[in-house]
Amino acid sequence: MTLSVRIIPCLDVTEGRVVKGVNFTNLLDAGDPVEMAALYGAEGADELTFLDISASSSGRETTLDVVRKTADQVFIPLTVGGGIRSVNDVNQLLRAGADKISINTAAIKRPELISEIAETFGSQVLVLSVDARRARTNSGFEVTTHGGRERAGLDAIEWVERACELGVGEILLNSMDADGTRAGYDIGMISAVRAVSSVPLIASGGAGTLQDFAAALDAGANALLAASVFHFGVHRISDIKTYLSEQGYSIRESALG
Repeated sequence: MTLSVRIIPCLDVTEGRVVKGVNFTNLLDAGDPVEMAALYGAEGADELTFLDISASSSGRETTLDVVRKTADQVFIPLTVGGGIRSVNDVNQLLRAGADKISINTAAIKRPELISEIAETFGSQVLVLSVDARRARTNSGFEVTTHGGRERAGLDAIEWVERACELGVGEILLNSMDADGTRAGYDIGMISAVRAVSSVPLIASGGAGTLQDFAAALDAGANALLAASVFHFGVHRISDIKTYLSEQGYSIRESALG
């Protein structure tokens, strides 16, 4: 059975506001996360991702009250990431209304955290966020941390392989080079990760034209995450779903039209 493509708006939140920039710099205010979550839920988003992008770099925990308010407004799966360092952090977020959690920096520092979370809550709740860029590594891609500000010293493809062995249930692959540019997803990166991973793959970074979404699916993505094209009105979720449906992709019909 062919799984339906998932369209996932991403809310990058700092200090309680949704922001969006280019390559994680020059951030612009895009709105209130709770209001935007409700809007995207009503527009037919299949899932929603909420990332506290300053939590890891500033040492703060993810803002639980914003997560609770967001979860109250949406009736689709909600993934939350940012500043998650322990099984207890995951437990708090799930209790606050998150359906899945996304980890990045903490897993790089201590890969065992992946296994601990998977064994406690099940792999289905665990998304590994990989912020990668092109570099001189074995695969040509390296992992970054702290919102792309620091090199992790890891080959991105090798890291994905190891994380899958440790029990992650899904990969959120964000191209730091393409992030916010609207110049298209990094097709080479998506293909490289798909070649070593059997878990669902979410493509992120660079969505611009409707054709960009189809190209990412053809490269091996199972779900498509985007931010600026939704926040600033370039595309509506229904436009993307209608286009992909017309191109023959399996789409969740409830959100068409």
